[in-house]
Amino acid sequence: MIFTNENGTLIAKRQGETLRIEPWGKNALRVRSTMYPALSGNDWALTEDVNKGNATVNITSREDGPFAEITNGRVKATVNFAGVMSFYRDDELILREYFRNYGGTESKESRCLKYVNRDYSPISGGDYEITLKFESNDKEKIFGMGQYQHPYTDLKGCILDLEQRNSQVTVPFQVSSLGYGFLWNNPAVGRVSFGMNYTEWISRCSKELDYWITVADTPKEIVENYTEVTGRAPAMPEELMGLWQCKLRYRTQEEVLKVARDYKSRNIPIDCMVIDFFHWTYQGDWKFDKTYWPDPKAMIDELHSMGIKVVVSVWPSVDKRSENFYDMLERGLLIKTERGGLQTYDYQGDCTEIDVTNPETRQYVWDICKKNYYDLGIDMFWLDNSEPDYVKYDFDYYRYYLGPALSCSNIYPQFYSRVFYDNMKTDDQPVVNLLRSAWAGSQKYGNVVWSGDVPSTFEAFRDQLAAGLNMGLAGIPWWTTDIGGFMTDDVNDPDFRQLLIRWYEFAVFSPVLRMHGDRGPYDIPALDDRDFGGGYLHTGQDNELWSYGEDNYKIMKDQLDIRFELKPYIKSLYEETSKNGSPLMRTLFYEFPQDSKCWEIYDEYMFGDKYLVAPIFELNCFEREVYLPEGKWEDIRDKKIYEGGQTVTAKAPIESIPVFKKLD
Repeated sequence: MIFTNENGTLIAKRQGETLRIEPWGKNALRVRSTMYPALSGNDWALTEDVNKGNATVNITSREDGPFAEITNGRVKATVNFAGVMSFYRDDELILREYFRNYGGTESKESRCLKYVNRDYSPISGGDYEITLKFESNDKEKIFGMGQYQHPYTDLKGCILDLEQRNSQVTVPFQVSSLGYGFLWNNPAVGRVSFGMNYTEWISRCSKELDYWITVADTPKEIVENYTEVTGRAPAMPEELMGLWQCKLRYRTQEEVLKVARDYKSRNIPIDCMVIDFFHWTYQGDWKFDKTYWPDPKAMIDELHSMGIKVVVSVWPSVDKRSENFYDMLERGLLIKTERGGLQTYDYQGDCTEIDVTNPETRQYVWDICKKNYYDLGIDMFWLDNSEPDYVKYDFDYYRYYLGPALSCSNIYPQFYSRVFYDNMKTDDQPVVNLLRSAWAGSQKYGNVVWSGDVPSTFEAFRDQLAAGLNMGLAGIPWWTTDIGGFMTDDVNDPDFRQLLIRWYEFAVFSPVLRMHGDRGPYDIPALDDRDFGGGYLHTGQDNELWSYGEDNYKIMKDQLDIRFELKPYIKSLYEETSKNGSPLMRTLFYEFPQDSKCWEIYDEYMFGDKYLVAPIFELNCFEREVYLPEGKWEDIRDKKIYEGGQTVTAKAPIESIPVFKKLD
C-alpha cells in the first residue's frame, strides 16, 4: 500500500485501487474507493455543508509493511499494508474489514480462502459489482436501514435487499449497539447480509465504494451526527398534527365534500382530506376528470373554509393514451427500457414511468401539476408508487438519466419528492407531501413516508412497529401507516374491526394519524361504463370514524381527544426532530441506553421522551406485560403510579392500550 497525506485526507493506492479516507462531520469519516482513475464526485446522501473536522494522519512502517491511521475526534481508522481497514471508537476496536488471504489480517481464522475485504467484479461494458465485507461481532445488535416487512427490529442475522419496493423502503443507515453508525452512501441496487460469520454489503453496479461512519456514546447522538450530514426534517405545521381522512377512493368532488361536511356536522375537526388515485382521466394527464370533478376549485375553497387542507394523489406512470405521453417520450423524459417494449407499469393502462432523475422531467411534471392542481389551491401531494412500482422489479431492465437503474434506482423516490419540494419551498411555506418510499436524506424534503400496501392482519400490524422504529433510526422521522392495514376483504368482520381499533389506538401515538385503506367487499356499482377515468374503477367501502358501528365510533372519538390533548407535546417532538434528528417514535434503548433490558424489548416503544406505548398485536387480547424502565411511570388512563425497573401486567380493554407517562 502506498500512503500519502493530502491536507488531512489519507490516500492509499494499491494494485490499481485508490482509497480515500477523510473527516466528514463530528467524530466521523468518509471512505471512498475506486478502480477508476478518479472518484466520481457524487456526494449522494452527504448533502449538508458541515464542519468536516480536522483529521490527524500518521503514516509509519511496521514489521509487516507500511501502515497508516487517520483520526477525527473520537473515531480512528487504520489501514495496513494489504489495505485492510479497522475502525476504533476511543481506541477500542468496533469494526474491521473481513480478509481471509495470505497475510494482511490479524484474524486467527483461515488465511488461505482468498476472500478479500473489497472486491471489484467487472461488469461487461463497464463499472463493477462491488462487495465489501466486515468481521461480525456476536454481541452486536443492528438497527435502522429503513422499512422491511418483517418483525425484526434487531437486524442482526437478517439479509436485506437494497431495493425499493411497495412497502419496502431502503434507507441504508445502521445504528450499532457498539456505538457507531454506518451509512452505505450508494443508491445502487444491492444487498446487505448482517451474518453471524461476517457482514457483507453488495452493490450490483457502481463506479466506486462510498460509505460514512460515525461514533458516539448513545443512539441519540449517533442519529444527531448522521442527520447533521444528511439533513433534517423541516418544520411540521401544527395544523397537520390531528386527523388525516382518506380512503380508496373518493370518486367525485361531491363524495369528498359530503364526508367533510359530515365531519363538520359531527364537530370532529380533520386536518386534511386526501383525494386518491384515478380522479384523473388517464395516468400522466395529471388533472381532474371534469366529468366527476366539474369545479375542483370550488371544492377546494369550501374545504379551506372548513380549515381542511387538500391532498391530491400523483403517480409517476404515464399511459400511452395520455395527452403527455408522446411529448415526454420524444423529449427523453421517461424511463428507458434496455430491451423489449416501453412498458414499465401495467395497472389500468399500458404505462411508462417518468425519469425523475432528469431535472428536465422534474420541471416538466411540476409545470403541469402546478397548473392543474397547485394553482387551484391544492396544498399537498400524495406521491404514490414512488419506488417506482414496476410490472416486475427487474432492475437490469431499466435505465435512467443518471445511468442504469442498477446503479441508482434507490434514490428515485427522493428525486420524485423533489419534483414538488424544490418548487413548493419557494413559496416560503412548510412543505409536506406523502410518499410511499424514501432514501437516505429524504427527511429534508418534507416527506411523510407511509408503510405501503400492507395486509389487514395482526401479523402485519406487528411488522409495522418494527418498520416505524427502524425508519426513525435511519433518520426518517415523519412516518405513518394505513390504519387497519390497506387490504381488507370484509369491513363487517368483527375481527377486522377489532384490528382497526387496535391499529387506531397505536396510530394516536405515531407521527401522523391517518385513516386509509382499500375496504372490501367490492359491491359498489361503477359510475359509468367507460374504460378510462375514475368512473368505472372500483371503490372501497366507507372509511370514516363512524363507518364501523357506534361502539367503535365512540372509541375512536375518545382516542382522537387524546391526540388533541397531546398536540402541544407532539409539536415539541416535531421541533426536536428538526433540531437534532430524533424520531417521534423511539425504541426503548433510544431513551434508556444504559438499561440492558431496553436493548431486548421491541414490542413497546417511546413516543418522544415521555410516553411509553404498549400496542396490542393479538386478537382478543385484553392485557399484556409491559416493561417500565427506571423512574416513576403514570398510567394515563387511571393515573396509577408505578416504580420503574420492573415488568407489570397492564389491562388493555378494547377501549384503550397501555400508555405510561414518565414522571420527572
